[in-house]
Amino acid sequence: MTDTTGSSSTYSKAGVDIDAGDLAVQLMKEHLKRARRAEVIGDIGGFAGLFDVSALKRFSRPLLATSTDGVGTKTEIARQLGKYDTIGEDLVAMVVDDLVVCGAEPLFMTDYIAVGKVFPERIAEIVSGIARGCAKAGTALIGGETAEHPGLLGEDEFDIAGAATGAVEYEKLLGPEKVQAGDVIIAMPASGIHANGFSLVRHILTTKNLKLDATPQDFSKTLGEVLLTPTEIYSLDCLALINGLKNDLHAFTHITGGGIAENTARVIPAGLKAVYERSTWALPLEMAYLAQIGAVPEADMERTWNCGIGMAAIVAPHAVGLTVASLAARGMKAWAAGVVKVDPAGGPGASALEASFKSR
Repeated sequence: MTDTTGSSSTYSKAGVDIDAGDLAVQLMKEHLKRARRAEVIGDIGGFAGLFDVSALKRFSRPLLATSTDGVGTKTEIARQLGKYDTIGEDLVAMVVDDLVVCGAEPLFMTDYIAVGKVFPERIAEIVSGIARGCAKAGTALIGGETAEHPGLLGEDEFDIAGAATGAVEYEKLLGPEKVQAGDVIIAMPASGIHANGFSLVRHILTTKNLKLDATPQDFSKTLGEVLLTPTEIYSLDCLALINGLKNDLHAFTHITGGGIAENTARVIPAGLKAVYERSTWALPLEMAYLAQIGAVPEADMERTWNCGIGMAAIVAPHAVGLTVASLAARGMKAWAAGVVKVDPAGGPGASALEASFKSR
C-alpha cells in the first residue's frame, strides 16, 4: 500500500532499537567466556546453543532433568536501586539448584530477558550476573534471548527467566523413595531472602514507608543492599555430597516458595514426617526486622520466606559427621537441623517446625 501521509513506520519508531540490541550482545560476550564447559560447541550468536551429549557416555542409564524459573519481583528492587549485576545470580540459583535436588549435574542453561527498552550496558550487567552464577554452578550458559517490549513494559522495567538441563544416573536418583525414619536433616544456610516472597517484602516496604537507602539498626549495609544479596548457589556443594556420601545421601530439598515445611514435605514419603528443631539456628536479621515492622504472622512468614535455610540434605544418621565436615571443607557451614520420624497419622509426607527460633 502506498504511503499517502508523508510519514513512514519503522521498527525504531515502534520502540524497538535493533542497534542497541546488537551492542548489548557485544558487551555481554566477554562475560560469557566464564560460563563455558568443554562440551559447548561454537559461540553465542547462533540460532541454537550446542552441547556435545557424547559426554553422557560416562553414564550407564542417563536421565535428563530440566528446570525453569525466574526471579520474580526481586527485579523491582534491582530496578529501584539501579543495580543489575547480581540479579542474574539469583536466576541461576533458582534454576540449577532445583536440578541438583534429584541428583542431577546441571549441564547447560539458557536465559530470557524482557525489557521495555534496551539499555545495552544494563543488559550486559544482568548477563554478567548470569555468567558469574553459571561459573559458580559449573554450568554452561549456551544461549539466551533479549526481547524489547515497548508499550507492554515501561522503559526501566524488565523481567528475567531461565531454563537448564542436567543429567543424573538412574541408579543414583535421589528422592523420597530413599528417605527412612531416623534420617537426619543437614541444613545449609540461606544467604538472605533469596528470590522468593518479594511481593511480601515490597508490600512491607510500601505500607511502612521503608527506604532502600536507609541502614536499619544492627544492619551493616543499607536495606536495599541486604535485599539484593544474591541467592546462594548450592549445586557444586550438593554434587560433592553426592560423590562423597554415595548411598548414605537420600534426598535434598531446595527451600524456595512455600518455605521450609512445604518444600521438605515434597521429599518425605507417606508414613514419615520431617521435624526441624528451630532452636538450632537463628532467624536471619533482615527477616526478623521485616516481620516485626510488617507485623507478619509467624505462620505466614514460614510459608513465604526460607527463614534461614536455603538447602537441606537428608542423610543416614551415621553420615552426619562426614556430611558436615565435607561441606565445611568447601566453605559451606552446615548443621543438623532436624530428623525424619514415623508419622503416627500415617498420611503423606509432612514437615513440622518445632520450638522457636533462638535469639541472635
